[in-house]
Amino acid sequence: MKRSYWEKTASHYEDEIFDVLQNDKKGIIRSAIQKYASNKKTAIDIGCAVGKWLPILSKNFKKVMAIDISAENIKIAKKNNKKYKNISYQRLDMSSADNELPRCDLAICINALLTPDVKDRIQFLENTASCIRKKGVLILTVPSLESWLLSHILQQRFAIDKTSFPDTKNKTAAMTQWKNMLQGNVAIDEVQHKHYLKEELKIVLAKAGFKVNTIKKIKYDWHTEFINPPKWLKNPQPWDWMAVVMKK
Repeated sequence: MKRSYWEKTASHYEDEIFDVLQNDKKGIIRSAIQKYASNKKTAIDIGCAVGKWLPILSKNFKKVMAIDISAENIKIAKKNNKKYKNISYQRLDMSSADNELPRCDLAICINALLTPDVKDRIQFLENTASCIRKKGVLILTVPSLESWLLSHILQQRFAIDKTSFPDTKNKTAAMTQWKNMLQGNVAIDEVQHKHYLKEELKIVLAKAGFKVNTIKKIKYDWHTEFINPPKWLKNPQPWDWMAVVMKK
């Protein structure tokens, strides 16, 4: 998505954007961060938004850089985390080729690699790789296309929240939706967000210069997908992908 989308979203971020930190009930991402923590190392939060992950980084690393495309997000992140003195902030578009990038030992990127434009995603990942020192670590979470498909298959089969999932209005809209889905782009609140297959994620990370250590599910409750999920709907749960990778 473009900068304008995130600038508009910043003031009501809590209402509009899914909270990964709150919904990662088992603390899998937090544990991954702590595994690589060091008071001698630096960390970057790429796409920090309003700064929810910054306290965790601040407590576990010597210095922290917070990066976001939105000036409003940066402003809110500073306000929310003013007691942490080892954090610096920079408004930066990771999809732009014209950047002076900071360097770090560890980077996190929590559901920020969402742009539907493939060229922007390639540049984003190239810039991310440039931010990380050799043998440094990237902890990346992205929406799962498999999970999105599972949710929609179940919705159709069992008519869950039927009024919230209207049929496509016409053939032109249906064809556009189909072409977007073939790229892993699906609409959330009428805005296209990139979702990833697990095997696709392995390939794009390798192409960007990373060695994949692990890819695992960050599982959520079905209430994150449906207003009224059936009581029998328990497992499997919906999920995002978390990849922990090392810069080659």
